[in-house]
Amino acid sequence: MKGSYCIIIKISKPFYEKISNKTINFKKGYYVYIGSALNSIEKRIERHLKRKKKKHWHIDYLLEKRDVKIEKIFIKESKKKEECKIARKILKFGEPIKNFGSSDCNCISHLIKINKNKIKNLLKKEGFSVFQF
Repeated sequence: MKGSYCIIIKISKPFYEKISNKTINFKKGYYVYIGSALNSIEKRIERHLKRKKKKHWHIDYLLEKRDVKIEKIFIKESKKKEECKIARKILKFGEPIKNFGSSDCNCISHLIKINKNKIKNLLKKEGFSVFQF
């Protein structure tokens, strides 16, 4: 399946992490990471679920941490890349981690600290469904 995905991430303890020559302060709470996979969402999510892997994307550095847990994943089938449009909508409800996951576009961020209850309703409105893993 091709399309977009949103990963709901829980950070249970705050920490600092250096990613792409920038140190980021990750606060305790919930975040959503917005991505797309125009080959296979299933394979991309499978990769994100692995703790040990070659680091390629910003999200790889975050997901390897012990106090970081993927809580839920939402997917939406689409033939075109929609992650930027979705990120802009989610930004209205949260705090962006500037330049995270958005080095190939003009978005502020593709990782946003959020209220997890509000985000679930927004994603359902946007046509996302829960991915079982």
